Amino acid sequence: MRERRSGSDQRDPMVYGRVRRTLHRLRSQRGGTASPILIQRQPAAPEVLLAMRLGLVLLLLTAVFTVFLLDRSGLQDNVDGNVSVTDVLYFTMITVTTVGYGDIIPVSDQARLIDAFFVTPVRIFVWFIFLGTAYQLIIQRLIEEWRMTRLQRDLQDHVVLCGYGHSGSIAAGELLLRGWEPEKVVVVDSRREEVQRAADQGFVGLHGDASSEELLRVAGVARAHSVIVSVGRDDTTVLVVLTVRDLARHARIIARVNEQENIRLVRSSGADVIVSPPRFGGVLMADAVESHGTVDFVTELMSFRGDYQLQERAPLPQEIGRAARDVEGTVVLEVRRGGRRIGCWVDKSIVIEAADRLLVIDSDALFKAPSQAPA
Repeated sequence: MRERRSGSDQRDPMVYGRVRRTLHRLRSQRGGTASPILIQRQPAAPEVLLAMRLGLVLLLLTAVFTVFLLDRSGLQDNVDGNVSVTDVLYFTMITVTTVGYGDIIPVSDQARLIDAFFVTPVRIFVWFIFLGTAYQLIIQRLIEEWRMTRLQRDLQDHVVLCGYGHSGSIAAGELLLRGWEPEKVVVVDSRREEVQRAADQGFVGLHGDASSEELLRVAGVARAHSVIVSVGRDDTTVLVVLTVRDLARHARIIARVNEQENIRLVRSSGADVIVSPPRFGGVLMADAVESHGTVDFVTELMSFRGDYQLQERAPLPQEIGRAARDVEGTVVLEVRRGGRRIGCWVDKSIVIEAADRLLVIDSDALFKAPSQAPA
């Protein structure tokens, strides 16, 4: 069981639910200054859809019957020689359904051309309607339920990424470079095109609202290693963080926040790590006024593609028992021990222990090779 901050453990689980439901209600009642919301027609109910398609089939059958009735002089009844209205109706049904007993046949050139160029396309279209209806109402639902069941069964110790915009897609790419398998990253986004883009990259894509309990349960947040929230809006971020924390008490939540004044709110909602790109970018831009290499160096440290890699990791076997300053091929910046942060420039004689977590800058190619996802 992963440990969390002691302050988080003292939170009342019921508070999350109450606050989250209140935010959901306020969000649905927003007006005036809120961004315009495009209201799209909801898909028709299965009963309505089935009735519409049956009506279309009857319309096509009526059209074929009318054409045959007007040209019944081109038909021949091999039983009694007389083609009645009932015979035309009978011939229409067996022709469209491709039964064709041969008791009534088209004999004139015009009747055969009608059968070839009008009835045949109608016949194919009617079969497409039947097959499409069966797929949409039965087969597709069974396949989707099977896929959801399999997804929920296989997802364990994975990363849930809420929001696949610019920052989210970059985060997903960095996860791949750091050794995470694509099927261990679940992308949740309300924009279908973004979910499709994520699926094309090999990630598991779920289309829907990231603050939906049902969707987050499908994404397996209760069994997730971490949840990254990068939905673009701070109010939505608070709602998503509250919902995730209510469903997953021990998952690590990393949240992107735009406005400085919202950082404390998002953190109190249950986020473990807050990332503020505007603040980080502003600090770097201000520093670049007088420095020439800081921005490039910091960017290289943070990206897995750089020659130097800033990372937090457990000590290697050969590093245990050695002074942090004496580790070769690695610059140890900080030792985390028992909840304490010990800077190596503060305690220059600190010796690395097996239970420590090290914040280091590595340049060894060993750490460039993708490895198993961290525990």
